[in-house]
Amino acid sequence: MSGIVEIPPRSGTAFELAAGELLAVIDPQGTQVADLLAYARADVREAISNGRTFDYEETVRLTAGNRLWSNRSNPMLTIVEDDVGSHDFLLTPCSEATFRHFYPEHPVHRGCFGNLAEALAPWGVEPDMIPCAFNVFMNVPVDANTGKVSVLPPLSKPGDRLVLRAEMDLVIGLTACSAYASNGGSFKPIHYRVG
Repeated sequence: MSGIVEIPPRSGTAFELAAGELLAVIDPQGTQVADLLAYARADVREAISNGRTFDYEETVRLTAGNRLWSNRSNPMLTIVEDDVGSHDFLLTPCSEATFRHFYPEHPVHRGCFGNLAEALAPWGVEPDMIPCAFNVFMNVPVDANTGKVSVLPPLSKPGDRLVLRAEMDLVIGLTACSAYASNGGSFKPIHYRVG
């Protein structure tokens, strides 16, 4: 793999990932979420889909061996290594509206949604094309009786990583999440490595 790239706190980036390449998403300091999006390089209207993924993988607990599917029912990424085993694919990227709703006492931030929209724009991805992200390291338990979701601090420790293999040529969007609850109240960088 090539060198490690740092995504500064509360920011995001986008890059291309060729079929067969590995993407390692690393939490260098622990307790930090990374929102991940994937689009088909050949046609960005084909995007990662939580609904298709849950359907075809028959689980909401996605970990090593599971694949992340597109809205066109094609596998996009396969999880090949997973140090944490706790990720979220239910909740949408945080946005300005998220901050107004959940954090009215804090300044409004454009959140992962705004960061992803800016980073992905050069590939023709418009804001309305941003689906539910695969929230790496995010800890969102669902109550078995009521179905209520909670957002708890991530279980990731310093150096924990998730490694995915591209199953097609992709455009990847990746953030260091900006929401308070998602990251236990603090904001740290995310590292990634492509190879």
